[in-house]
Amino acid sequence: MRLEIPHSLGKAELRRRIAARIDTAEAKAGALIGGPMALALHWISEDRLGVEASAMGYTVPATLDLTETTMVFDVTIPNGLGFARRMIEGMIRERGEKLLA
Repeated sequence: MRLEIPHSLGKAELRRRIAARIDTAEAKAGALIGGPMALALHWISEDRLGVEASAMGYTVPATLDLTETTMVFDVTIPNGLGFARRMIEGMIRERGEKLLA
């Protein structure tokens, strides 16, 4: 699943905001779904973040690419979790837009 969220912050400001919130995001991951969830975030390169969310026995890997005008999420939905696709997309969009506010 590919999800693009537009922004007007520029890459440098977007990168700064994400870097400032990585530890908090990992610590508060369970609150996103109302239960146990692990979230691991790591910089792959200056403009690419690796994301791995684990909950309910599933792991959802993703990447976040930063551009001057968009955040581009590429998410791999595992077999058996297709029913949650809209929920996952909504969660990514909501959290991404909060980051931009």
